[in-house]
Order: sequence, then structure tokens, then C-alpha cells
Amino acid sequence: MTKARLFRLSVVLGSVFMILLIIVYWDNVGTAHFYLHTSFSRPHALGTPPTAAQDEDREGLLDVDEFLEKLLSSGLRQNGPLNRKMEQAPLQGSSRPVLGNMEENVRGYDWSTRIARVSLDQEKLQAERRRTLREFCANSSFAFPAKERSFDDIPNYELNHLIVDDRHGIIYCYVPKVACTNWKRVMIVLSESLLDQGVPYRDPLDIPREHVHNSSTHLTFNKFWRRYGKFSRHLMKIKLKKYTKFLFVRDPFVRLISAFRSKFELENEEFYRRFAIPMLKLYSNHTNLPTSVSEAFRAGLKVSFPDFIQYLLDPRTEKMAPFNEHWRQVYRLCHPCQIDYDFVGKLETLNEDAAHLLQLLNVDRLLHFPPSYRNRTASSWEEDWFAKIPLAWRQQLYKLYEADFVLFGYPKPESLLKD
Repeated sequence: MTKARLFRLSVVLGSVFMILLIIVYWDNVGTAHFYLHTSFSRPHALGTPPTAAQDEDREGLLDVDEFLEKLLSSGLRQNGPLNRKMEQAPLQGSSRPVLGNMEENVRGYDWSTRIARVSLDQEKLQAERRRTLREFCANSSFAFPAKERSFDDIPNYELNHLIVDDRHGIIYCYVPKVACTNWKRVMIVLSESLLDQGVPYRDPLDIPREHVHNSSTHLTFNKFWRRYGKFSRHLMKIKLKKYTKFLFVRDPFVRLISAFRSKFELENEEFYRRFAIPMLKLYSNHTNLPTSVSEAFRAGLKVSFPDFIQYLLDPRTEKMAPFNEHWRQVYRLCHPCQIDYDFVGKLETLNEDAAHLLQLLNVDRLLHFPPSYRNRTASSWEEDWFAKIPLAWRQQLYKLYEADFVLFGYPKPESLLKD
């Protein structure tokens, strides 16, 4: 019994020391730069029952948790841009990269000038989007997988899309095929998480594309356990409460078309080997397929859009592995019923929403959102793309993505779901 008490006392004293260390680091360098290495921060093997000493340890640390939350909350109030009032600051002119910029030549940016004025209408639009989201999350008659679980029930590996910027108090949940490359660039500039010859990037378009999608470039929630150990979930909740949280979404069917065009109509070695080869074998009865995508394209062997839809609807698909992030549902990437987002942007209104958000975050004088692509997949293409998809498949596909349609206020595509 004496040993247990001494252990508890040492844990509490050690925790107090760490709290003092946290205070110093929080005030000087922010949460992105301190690491908690403690005896109780090591992950335990799944299924290992807690011992009596661990139970006592847990009880002894409850008060420490409460104290830590008060300390961290006071620090976050100073650091986080939580004031939702917009400053009426004039937008600075956007600087266009030189014509030799490879990304401009290849991707086809739209450099037309659009000065988005933040108005009361946009404020109302945001209020309506958030209200729709909250109402359907609270509606017990509207059900979809994992809707009722709590934030604590979400495994760490499902939090890998939540990017944190501690310098400005921002959390961004990225959704592939919804301007995420450029929003990741913005987060890199704001968080100063990537250096060019020892100097942080200042212009989002200067950041090489290969670095943008490198997971080591970003601080995401799924990395918190390694950094903060026992305090990881606690810190996540504090940041979710104090930081400004945003995401951008898109019409679910148009997002699928965009994902198909990007990953299967263009030569992509990774997606050819991981997805195209199985699809061609299962749904097009091809055998002895080329090992490289370039050989397959030369032979005219490409995944068709109906093959892709079959793959999504096939119950065997997710038994082997979860959907790839490019076609995984937004509610599974960003958990909108467990996380109360402050801003819901849409690709359909990207320019206006981006300008509005940067002003709300008080960073519009630091940078501008990069221009959009000219060749963006349009919603008007839906009828043509789905023309050869059987009605029953379209109806099943809608059920698969219904939660994304409803939660984010996209109308049900009635014309595609009826004869």
C-alpha cells in the first residue's frame, strides 16, 4: 500500500513539473514545439486489463487534468483567433507567379481578377450551412454509420485529416478533390511548418506540390499521441473548443467524377497498381494486365467510369480496405457530427468563401488563396457521366453518399435517380 501511495505521489509531482514546463513552452514557442515524454505516455497493448496501480494512477491524475485544462485554456484564449468579428481591411493585390511556373502551365490556373466582398449575405450563408449540419446531426431519424459515436470513440488513424496551426489557432479538415492542395499550402504558410533555405514560405504557390501532400509537413491530430501521450485527447478537445475549425466540401457525385478523372484518366502508377488492376480484372474480365500504367494506356486498357462505380458498390471492396481518401465520404474524413465546425466552405463558391474565411481568421493581409483551375469538374457534367450507369446503381450510389448530400445541403439529384 505504501509503495502505491509513493507511486501516486511521484506521478503527481512529476505532473506538476510537466505543467510548469508546459506553461513556459506555451508562452514562448506554442504547442507545436513541446513534447511530453512521461512514464504513463507509452501506449498499452490492446486488450491488456488495467492493474490496480493503474486505476489508482488514473484517479490521482483527474485533478491534474482539470488543472491542465484551465492553464491551457487561458493560454489558448490569448493565441487563438476566436473573435468572429470581421475586420474591414482592404484586400491586397494578388501577385502572379512568373510564366515559367510549371504548375501554371500544366494545371491551367484561372488568373481572372475576382475581389470577393464579405457581406452580410455571406454571414447568413455560413449560419445556414452550420444550422443545416447541426440539425441533421441532432435528428435521430436521420441515421448513417458511426453517427452516434462520440469524439473519444474515433480512433486516432481516422483523425489524420485534421491539420493544426497552433500559431493562429486554426484546424482544417482537408477533403481530397475539394481544393485541398491549395488549402494545405495556406496552412503551411500560416504554420511555417516548411522552410525554403531556412526561411518559411510566404507565397502558397511557391511550395512544391510534392511537399504539400507529404504527411510529415503537417501537424495532424493522429500524431498527437506520439507528441503528447496521455494528454493527447485532452489537448485535442481543448483545441477543438478554442480554435477556429473549417472544412470545404463539394457535390458528392461531382467529387466522384473529379476523383475518377484525376486518378484513372491520367497516368498514375500508384492508383493503377492498387486500384485499376483489380477493377479491370473484376469488372472487365481482363487477365495478364501490364505491370505499368504507361503500358496499359498504350494498349488502351483503362478503367471505365462504370467499372469505378461497380467498385464503389461492391460489398467486397471495404472488406479488404476502407475507401481511399479521394472517394471516402466527407462524414468519415471530417466527423462533422462529432466536431462543431465554425466554417463550412463549398467548392461551388470557393472564391467568395476563401476570401471570407481568410478575413475571419485575420490572415488576409498575410496571404491570398491561390487561384482556381480552369478545368475544374462541373456539376453540369453529371448527366453525361451517369448516362451509362444503370438506374439501380445510381440509386445505390446515392444511398452510399446520402449523408454527405444531406449534411452539407446538396439537393438530391432527382433526375439521376428516376427513369
